[in-house]
Amino acid sequence: MAWHDDEGNPWGRKQPPDLKKIMEKIKKAIPIKAIPGFGRHGFLPVMIGIAAILWLASGIYIVRPDELGVVKRFGEAVRTTMSGIHYHIPIPIETVIKPKVTQVRRIEIGFRTIGDRQVGRTQAIHSESLMLTKAENIVNLTFIVQYQIKDPVEYLFNVMNQPKTVKDAAEAAMRETVGKNDIDDILTVGKFQVQQETKDILQSILDSYKAGIHVVAVQLQDVHPPEQVMAAFKDVASAKEDKSKLINEAHGYRNEILPKAKGAAAQIVNDAIAYRESKINQAQGDTSRFLQMLSEYRTARDVTKKRLYIETMEEILPHVNKIILDDKISRNILPHLPLDKKAKEIVK
Repeated sequence: MAWHDDEGNPWGRKQPPDLKKIMEKIKKAIPIKAIPGFGRHGFLPVMIGIAAILWLASGIYIVRPDELGVVKRFGEAVRTTMSGIHYHIPIPIETVIKPKVTQVRRIEIGFRTIGDRQVGRTQAIHSESLMLTKAENIVNLTFIVQYQIKDPVEYLFNVMNQPKTVKDAAEAAMRETVGKNDIDDILTVGKFQVQQETKDILQSILDSYKAGIHVVAVQLQDVHPPEQVMAAFKDVASAKEDKSKLINEAHGYRNEILPKAKGAAAQIVNDAIAYRESKINQAQGDTSRFLQMLSEYRTARDVTKKRLYIETMEEILPHVNKIILDDKISRNILPHLPLDKKAKEIVK
């Protein structure tokens, strides 16, 4: 309050002012008898009235936009007020506490920041950071918790030392979450799940306390095995990376070969289908032609025989060597004479 110091003195000093000295100064500066009502018995009521006015004026207070006013009457919260100018019955009847409800507070677990946070100097707290996993492996884990005031009345009156309460509850929630997971998941792909589960457990604990706190986020800062086994875990991580690399290369080779094999198989199948269709069509054509020829043969057998003979000879003769001789000449030629070679020489 503007009218009170840290020790609750309404005059803002360590000792109350000397009223006798003040009155003597006022008497010297202003003749009391010259002022109506300030006689022998009129000065004290006026001073009491001024003090009463000042006391009543001390009940005016301002709540900033990032604050929420909690009015206490004889130590009990009776109402809350939003941002703006308000009035309460002056102390000792009513007092006002104005917590910052929009401020995001931060708790560090497993480490402490030394000096300026931007410099990045930290101090490890191993009693908070070392935790047991599901398989009873030790993991060194540091994280931060960000929270806001959800209910200022519960925040101020239900829990003492709110930051320590949040820190202890967050550490318990993280230990519970880590105890349900394997160390490999915590070190690699399970970090987001660990954060989310810890946040839910922490919010449940604080709600059971009716602490009036909303957990904004739980963020892992550094997760690694203890220093004594760090080298072994690095070897394991390298082996897993090599395994993943080989698996990816195998998948790549498979993805390269399979399309080619599928394409070749599809081409063979298509060629077989085309060959089958061509043979079927050819057989159907031959059948149709044979049936037509059979019909003609039944109608005129001699003519059909001659035509078939001529057509057959037309197909055969162009592919064989032949010599045509007159009947008179052919009688004088020996049967074993190589007529084909002589014919070629004559042609040359």
